[in-house]
Amino acid sequence: MRYLKCGSGPPLILVHGLLGYAFSWRFTMPALAPYATVYAIDNLGAGLSPAADSLDYTMRATAERLLQFADAMGLTDFDLLGTSHGGAVAMMAAAICADSKKTERPAPGINRLILVAPVNPWSPHGKSLAPFLVSPVGSIIFRNTIERYRVLDYLWLRRLFGDGGKIPSDSLEGYRIPVRQNRGFEHAEQILKTWTADLADLESILPKIRDYRTLLVWGTRDRAVHFSSAERLRQNFRDAQLVAFKGVGHLAYEECPTEFNRALIDFLTTP
Repeated sequence: MRYLKCGSGPPLILVHGLLGYAFSWRFTMPALAPYATVYAIDNLGAGLSPAADSLDYTMRATAERLLQFADAMGLTDFDLLGTSHGGAVAMMAAAICADSKKTERPAPGINRLILVAPVNPWSPHGKSLAPFLVSPVGSIIFRNTIERYRVLDYLWLRRLFGDGGKIPSDSLEGYRIPVRQNRGFEHAEQILKTWTADLADLESILPKIRDYRTLLVWGTRDRAVHFSSAERLRQNFRDAQLVAFKGVGHLAYEECPTEFNRALIDFLTTP
């Protein structure tokens, strides 16, 4: 599993979303370095981390590998940030940790959660689009359009921003790298195959993570994971703060990095 590391202080693991990788955090890591030891991973099959053909792509298996990574790094406890699909993985990892406290071999402990527009059971867009993309018709459309023609990359990237004028100059080329070098679209397609079952699994574990102190971060113009689901998710937690960026899309850490980083630092440095 490829990862980037910087900074000093309490450990913080960053988990990217679908079609993202450690590159996604290039504006976040330097800002957090004075406050935390930051690890930005490429999940197996994503970014520049290779994956075996037999890899289990379910949300739960991905969360278990995340905890194995923490254990391999020698982290007994850490803060965890996940965005989009990575946010759902973070919640699943937190539930696994909560369950492990009841066993003789506990997993590494998660202290706090930061969830950036996380996939959740109340966002209607993901419930319908993901199953369609892996249906026979949807798969043909996907493979013969976005997967085949690089000229269309800007279109899907633009949909992730509230303001297209704020797309960083290096974003388009940066997100093309895993597609060229590591079968990035194939990785995404494998995740989508278990999407409906994963959402059901995610919904079932939400009561287990109520007690984690949590920061929710969202853009109000998010077209991928609807902002309308933010308040419903916030209510799942006993101690959760919601920070909303008006007019911002799905990638707040790229569209408004200064404001995004300030919100994270405030949360991480508040006792």
